[in-house]
Amino acid sequence: MEIKQGYSYHIKDEFFDMIQDKYLMSNKEGGNYRPHFLAIQDSKNNNLYWMIPISSQVEKYKVIIEKKKQRYGKCNTIIIGKFAGKDNAFLIQNAFPILAKYFDHVHTIENNPITIHKKLERELTINLREVLAMYKRGIRLIFPDIERIQEMMENEL
Repeated sequence: MEIKQGYSYHIKDEFFDMIQDKYLMSNKEGGNYRPHFLAIQDSKNNNLYWMIPISSQVEKYKVIIEKKKQRYGKCNTIIIGKFAGKDNAFLIQNAFPILAKYFDHVHTIENNPITIHKKLERELTINLREVLAMYKRGIRLIFPDIERIQEMMENEL
């Protein structure tokens, strides 16, 4: 399968079974593939993709965003944006690295792949890189153990 940036994907159960990180969002709810994950290719390793979970629970995350803005002056870990014609929360705080072999399928509606607007994709990419840079400096804004997951993925290459 060709992985395209700006598309939403579902991930194989095999990945979650292997990683065993309590902070990764569950793969399935009620027999459906959830959540959807936006794929952003790593800037240094073309074999690695950063997956950003997409949540429809916008009101829940708006409250969290406001609390973060009041406390820190901004929020770059949760971005509200359009996905499939509706507002959704893009959860950079739950992002993680993955290899293409763990992608199950592209998210579609009526057999059409769903993409996000280029402007939103740019905003998410910038915020992801900023949050990852902060993580490397010891500011842990991402919940999953991304260092361990990245090492596991790179060891498979």
